[in-house]
Amino acid sequence: MIAPAARPLALITGASRGIGAAVAEALAPTHDLLLGGRAADPLTALAATLPGAREWLVELTDPGAVAAAVAGIDRLDVLVHSAGIGPLGSIADSPADQWRRTFEVNVVAVAELTRVLLPALRAAHGQVVCINSGAGLTARPGWGSYAASKFALRAFADALRAEEAVHGIRVTSVYPGRTDTDMQRAVVAHEGGDYDAGRFLRPESVARAVLLAVTAPPDADVTELSIRPAPR
Repeated sequence: MIAPAARPLALITGASRGIGAAVAEALAPTHDLLLGGRAADPLTALAATLPGAREWLVELTDPGAVAAAVAGIDRLDVLVHSAGIGPLGSIADSPADQWRRTFEVNVVAVAELTRVLLPALRAAHGQVVCINSGAGLTARPGWGSYAASKFALRAFADALRAEEAVHGIRVTSVYPGRTDTDMQRAVVAHEGGDYDAGRFLRPESVARAVLLAVTAPPDADVTELSIRPAPR
């Protein structure tokens, strides 16, 4: 009797909530999942609802912890970078520590996790998906450090795509507009407005875009997807 082929494996950072959790739910029917994050309880709860999913606890800004966490992953079909932070403030009000922390989480941690997983991604001719932002295409007043980190994430994805094409790795940047997440609630509070979830994209809609890229046929390379809330 021939054993069934193993399902492809996807690792999703920031999977405890928001877009990351929605991506996990979208990929669960076809992929085994590593649900990345720092808080065990929400990851355990999500894993319990998704077949073939388990929590993957790690502090992404700790290179030693990341190296230990990826030990044993010798083949990886999909890596989705969804973890990120979005502190706001004018240039005049954004100290150096804010810039350092934003780049550490949104860029350096992404680059390092990808670097240590490249052998596993190469073995699977896998795919890297970077959840970017509309701020990675247009910088607005008050979004300096966040937008700069997302512009840098775009450059990282472009360089990775060019370098790793020879190994069959596909790289996709997804640029969601404003999405109904905890981060968006903090943004609206910063702006002093009233929160109306109906004005924003649902995380599930962004996850559908990720699924589109991941399930593209072998002859198609979905390099960039830009998504905006529909007009009301």
